[in-house]
Amino acid sequence: MPKIPRCMSTQHPDNVHSPFFAEDTELEGEDEIQEAYYVFSHLGCDEQMWDCEGKEVDNFVVKKLLTKYESFFLEKRLGSDVFITLRVPNPTVEKAEAKILLETLESIPRSFDAAKLFYQDDTPPIFEVILPMTASPKCLDRIYRYYCDFVVGKQNKPFRAGDITIAEWIGEFKPERINVIPLFEDMEHMLDAHNMTKEYLQDKNVEYQRVFLARSDPAMNYGLLSAVLLNKIALQRLQTLSEDIGVEIYPIVGIGSAPFRGNLRPQTVERVAKEYPSAHTFTVQSAFKYDNPPEEVREAIRKLQERKTGSPQEIDEEMCLEIIRKYSQEYQKQIIELAPVINKVARYVPSRRKRKLHIGLFGYSRSIGGIKLPRAITFTAALYSIGLPPEILGLNTLNEDDLQFVSEVYVNFEEDALRYLNRNAFAFLPRELETRIRDFLTDFRTDVEHKRITDYVLESLRKNKTVNLEEYVLRAANVRRFLG
Repeated sequence: MPKIPRCMSTQHPDNVHSPFFAEDTELEGEDEIQEAYYVFSHLGCDEQMWDCEGKEVDNFVVKKLLTKYESFFLEKRLGSDVFITLRVPNPTVEKAEAKILLETLESIPRSFDAAKLFYQDDTPPIFEVILPMTASPKCLDRIYRYYCDFVVGKQNKPFRAGDITIAEWIGEFKPERINVIPLFEDMEHMLDAHNMTKEYLQDKNVEYQRVFLARSDPAMNYGLLSAVLLNKIALQRLQTLSEDIGVEIYPIVGIGSAPFRGNLRPQTVERVAKEYPSAHTFTVQSAFKYDNPPEEVREAIRKLQERKTGSPQEIDEEMCLEIIRKYSQEYQKQIIELAPVINKVARYVPSRRKRKLHIGLFGYSRSIGGIKLPRAITFTAALYSIGLPPEILGLNTLNEDDLQFVSEVYVNFEEDALRYLNRNAFAFLPRELETRIRDFLTDFRTDVEHKRITDYVLESLRKNKTVNLEEYVLRAANVRRFLG
C-alpha cells in the first residue's frame, strides 16, 4: 500500500494574515508554488491540494518545485513522501472551465517526465485528482477513462498506416492510470456517496479509494448541525461499503477554522479528530496555517499525522435525517431573511487569493428562493463581522429531545457556538427572526474585544457609513484568527 496522506493543505482563502513569503495580500502564481514547499518543509503537511479551477492555473508546479527546492525534494520524494493532488473543474457544472480539465489531465504525464529526470525512476509525482460537486459515478468514470483512453491511450496510435506511433515520436505517457477522488458537497449526494462510490469502483481493480466529504458548503446550504450530521451519516455508510466490497476507503473531511465551517484550529485538532474518528485525512486551510504561531501549527499537524484512524461513530440515521429536515428548513428561511445584510457586509470582506472560485451550491437551490449569496468563506465572514455567528441560526426549531440527541451525536456541539455572538446584532434582524433567536439563546460568554469591534461595524451599518468597514472586518477576524 502506498502512503495515504493525513494532512491536506488547501488554498481556501479563509486567512486574516498573509504568509511571510507572499508579495501581496492576495496569493497567486509563484506564491502558491512557495506555499506548497513551505507546508511540506516547515509545517509538516504531506499533501497539497492544487486547485485547477477558477484561476490561471500553473500546470508546471512539479517542475518548478523540483527545480527550485532540489535538496528538499531529494530527501522528501514527491509522489511517495509528499503529494500534489489536483482539484479539477467539473465539466458537468462549470461549463466555462470545462476545457481546463483536459489541459490539467494532459499535464500529468509531463509532470511525470519532469520527476523521472529528477529521480531517475518511474514514481509518478501526481496520480490523483479531485472532482468537486460530484453528482454521478459517470462523472468520475469519464475523467478516469478520458485519462486512460485519450491522454495515455493515444500514445499507441500511429499517425497513419506504416508510420511511427505517438509514443515513438515524443515518448511514453505515464502514469498509465490515475485515481479519481469524488468530492461530495450537497445533501443528496453526500447521503448517496456510498452508492456512487460503489458503482464507480465496480469495474476497477484498485488498491484503495479516497472519498472527500465537504463540511463548509453543506453548512452554508443547510446549517451547522446538518453539515455535521450529514458527514457522520456518510462516514458510517462509507465504512459499511468498505467492509462489503473489500476495498479500503480513506475518507477526507474538508474542514475550516471557523466553528461554522468545522472549527479545525491548532488548538482544537484533538477534539475535531474525536468528532470524525474514521476520517483519515483532514484539510489544513489557510487560516490554520497563517493565523496561528508556526510552532503551534507544526505541533497540531504532528498530532494529526500521528493519530490512528478509528471506526465511525455509530448513529441513528433516521433520527439524524429527521432533525436535518426540520432544522435545515428553518435555517434556510432565516438565511433568506438575512440575505440583504449578508450581501451588504460581504462587499467589505477582503480577498485572499486571486481566483474565481467555483459557483456555490446555494446559487442552484430553488428551495431557497433563488437568492444570490457570496461563497462560503465570505458568507461566514460577513455574519461573524456583525456578531451573528451562523452556527446559531435554525437552532430555535429544535425541542429538548432534539437538542439532547444532538448533544450526544455532535460531540463538540456546545463548544462550537456562541463565543462571537453580539446581542446588538439582533436589531438588524427582522422582528420575527429576532424573537425566534433571542428566545432560544440564554446563557453564553461573549468575547469582549470581538463585541467591541462588531459594535462599530453594526453602528456603521446603521448610519450607512461604510468608508473604513473593511479595516474593522479584518480587526474582528484577527481576534477570531480566521476570516470566515
